[in-house]
Amino acid sequence: MADESAQEPTEPRAVNVAHAWERAYWARRFMVPVEQVEAAVAAVGDDPARVAAHLGRDWPGHEPAT
Repeated sequence: MADESAQEPTEPRAVNVAHAWERAYWARRFMVPVEQVEAAVAAVGDDPARVAAHLGRDWPGHEPAT
C-alpha cells in the first residue's frame, strides 16, 4: 500500500496574480520581483512554463538551495 503523504506536491497549472499572496508566491518561486511576474503574465499568459521561459527560469525545475 502506497503512503500518500509521501507523494510529491504537484506544480500549479496557472500563474495567478489576482491576490498579493499569489504574486508573492510566484515572485519567490521564480526569484524575480513581483512586477516582473505581472509583466510576464501580461505578455505570455498564465501558463507557468511560458512565464518561466519569458523570465529566463526553468520550469518546473527548482533552483538549488544555497
